[in-house]
Amino acid sequence: MKITKEILYKTAHLARLNVDESKQDQMVNDLQKMVDWVDKLKEVDTEGVEPLTGMSFEKDQLREDKIQEHLSNARVFKNAPKHDSTYFRVPKVIK
Repeated sequence: MKITKEILYKTAHLARLNVDESKQDQMVNDLQKMVDWVDKLKEVDTEGVEPLTGMSFEKDQLREDKIQEHLSNARVFKNAPKHDSTYFRVPKVIK
């Protein structure tokens, strides 16, 4: 695949990037190198190789889901600087 300035601008538009006019030739060259590298992967013989779904064959160890004692509101709010009977009170951050 040949990377052109039109492909560069379309890709930049889709990625919401601004392309500096003075660097467009370098960006086209860099993108072309990336595409060439990916095309080179097509030459690798992958016959009989199982696709990976992850980079590790380890299994997740999950704990049993049991109902346990939970903290009371009094204990939860004990160290809170500001609270009411149900919620933590925090400074307003959105205008």
